Amino acid sequence: MIGLVLAAGAGRRLRPYTDTLPKALIPVDGGTTILDIALHNLAEVGLTEVVVVVGYAAAEVEKRQSALEERHGVKLTLVHNDKAEEWNNAYSLWLARDHFARGALLVNGDTVHPVSVEHTLLANRGPGILLAIDDVKKLADEEMKTIFDADGQLTKITKLMDPSDAYGEYIGATLIEASAAPALADALEATWRRDPNLYYEDGYQEYAIRGGEVRGTPIGDVEWVEVDNHADLTRAREITSWQWAPQDGTQDPTSDR
Repeated sequence: MIGLVLAAGAGRRLRPYTDTLPKALIPVDGGTTILDIALHNLAEVGLTEVVVVVGYAAAEVEKRQSALEERHGVKLTLVHNDKAEEWNNAYSLWLARDHFARGALLVNGDTVHPVSVEHTLLANRGPGILLAIDDVKKLADEEMKTIFDADGQLTKITKLMDPSDAYGEYIGATLIEASAAPALADALEATWRRDPNLYYEDGYQEYAIRGGEVRGTPIGDVEWVEVDNHADLTRAREITSWQWAPQDGTQDPTSDR
């Protein structure tokens, strides 16, 4: 199994930071970026081969590749999405299909969360796709909302849902089993070919409609945030200010300060 980070998006709502940087390289705690946190978490659970899908400002990730590998003890493979500024992320995930064929723990490159999320996914893995779900947070219109049936199978995942109907929010972390990978790749291809502006979560929906197993596991009452705008970035910095604080007086291992 590998780690997989989707970090191709432009993040226009985070300008001026993203005038020259992808969202994943925005600092959230001194020199610690969102990508640092993702790589640290993946390495912490033993996933030291990590694929990063890059697109917008990909050269900035390339410049930092060796330093990121050394800092986190990982081997990075970059997959380039040349449609990142035109198409949505169903295509990004599909581009990594040869890599997630080995099984993957996927995290979005714009999400800050504790490593407990990765531990929860690995502790509850099954034969298909497992989604990390926040069933505590109060939902609104922007969240990626989910519904599961009585047997725990995904029936709906979309932002376009009445929040009162939803079980919880998908937080952008998924465990993809190798056995599910070929059918998921087919579902993702069908999704982006139908409409390149669709999300990879629409690919999960397609996979479930075709009979693939997609389940969810609650992450508990943990602090996390998807960084889409400046208010989210402020929240990410609040979270990391204590979450990444050294407990023994030593330097934060993810920081290059």
